Amino acid sequence: MSQPRVVVLDHGSGNLRSAERALSAAGADTVISDDPGAAFAADGLVVPGVGAFATCMAGLRGVLGHQVIGRRLAGGRPVLGICVGMQVLFEEGNEHGVRTEGCGEWPGLVQQLSAPVLPHMGWNTVSVPAGSTLFTGVEQERFYFVHSYAVRRFDLQPAPPLTPPLVTWSEHGERFVAAVENGPLSATQFHPEKSGAAGARLLANWVGSL
Repeated sequence: MSQPRVVVLDHGSGNLRSAERALSAAGADTVISDDPGAAFAADGLVVPGVGAFATCMAGLRGVLGHQVIGRRLAGGRPVLGICVGMQVLFEEGNEHGVRTEGCGEWPGLVQQLSAPVLPHMGWNTVSVPAGSTLFTGVEQERFYFVHSYAVRRFDLQPAPPLTPPLVTWSEHGERFVAAVENGPLSATQFHPEKSGAAGARLLANWVGSL
């Protein structure tokens, strides 16, 4: 069986090389590219991101990434967002009172966590819902986070027969969304490529589902 082709989208913001290496180790034929055609045609698309929501979103629009994500999802083609690459999938980000429109694939607002220490940096546990594919075999493990902003509520509850998204939560000062699995669209607030054996297993789970 051939390896699934995965594109790590180069939009100017993200741990591209570390994500590429981790996905290759997880069994994917991985390439970094800013080409919309390649990003659309791949078996799986990974959207990384670090830094500010607005900067990440501007870079994403610069390579038509928001359009590619929408087209892929309309056709049921898998997308995985990581860190700020997860945050931009939501409707809106609010940084220092400045609001920036996101991709709008999920309802929700990305805002600063209310916590005694920011950024939230280091290993943390997660609360995984039953039926998760991403977290199979690592439900009780810790993952590596580096962020100050997050989504505090997840209100998407589609009417039957559509299946509600599986939402994984974590806590730092308050509860926040740590991961979402929603049909072909998945995302993690933490960095699986920096999360040791647990992160490697999670990426292998995603690659294996392609």
